[in-house]
Amino acid sequence: MSAPARAGGDPAAAAATPHAASTARLADFLMALRVESGLSRNTLDAYRRDLRDLLAFGAARGVERLEQFDRDHVYGWLESLRERGLAPASVARKLSAASVWFAHEVSEGRLTRDPTDLVRGPRRSRPLPHSLDVGDVERLLEAPSRDTALPPWRRQRDRALLEVLYAAGARVSEAVGLTTDGIEPGLRVLRLFGKGKKVRLVPCNERARAALETWLADGRTRLAGHRQRSEVFLTKNGAPLDRSTAWRIVRRCALSAGLNGDVSPHTLRHAFATHLIEGGADLRSVQEMLGFNAMATTEIYTHVDGEKLLALHRLYHPRA
Repeated sequence: MSAPARAGGDPAAAAATPHAASTARLADFLMALRVESGLSRNTLDAYRRDLRDLLAFGAARGVERLEQFDRDHVYGWLESLRERGLAPASVARKLSAASVWFAHEVSEGRLTRDPTDLVRGPRRSRPLPHSLDVGDVERLLEAPSRDTALPPWRRQRDRALLEVLYAAGARVSEAVGLTTDGIEPGLRVLRLFGKGKKVRLVPCNERARAALETWLADGRTRLAGHRQRSEVFLTKNGAPLDRSTAWRIVRRCALSAGLNGDVSPHTLRHAFATHLIEGGADLRSVQEMLGFNAMATTEIYTHVDGEKLLALHRLYHPRA
């Protein structure tokens, strides 16, 4: 008796073995991705799974070589993915992987056409991250200073950390990676190292400057002692603060402030962007300050811009 197919699996595809030549070309493609694009192991593994799924789908239907795939086969594959219960985001990701592979094969001269060309995948819904209103943020930022059970250095450090996360819209990795030479004299600009080691300069507001000045001049000086540490945020032992500890700090302060929901460092980053747009900032400027490469990433905030425009239209348009 054969083993049952896994949930969400395609029994026909599971029993099919991709053609050796196609499997070899997939291996070459993954090697090119690793060498030329520097993708992570997890990303490469995802590409491998997605594309082997495509090859198995084809093999189960007599399509063994890449040259035999056409647009109808691609649509059939996508439909099989939906029938297997995959979420639209997963289907779109698999189509994207196939598009990259076929485009690579065309550019290398091994294929004359890309069967994924003009194939439209499912529209990926982008759930809006949980945000805080301005009053919520105020309570969160004040929480460390009001927690008298904490030693003074903890109150200074935690307040400065929260202020940086919100004032700069920093990722938690960027905040804990902030170094003393990343702070411009006068504390007007912070130099953050984002994804791919890309550097960006972000303005630092007055409250964040004051919190950082207090922490750097007092608590951090005493914790660092004679150690030659460049990181701004340190533990009680003088070691650099890590991301998991920063997450716990934010969570504890949120609970202390009486905030409900799952508040994390990313919540403050999202609040930073939302409040800027509500205040009149354009999406392109917010994109730059967040360190996003693609404008599409920032478009999750277009609802804010849209609501503001709608309110203005209703207020001022003569026919509203």
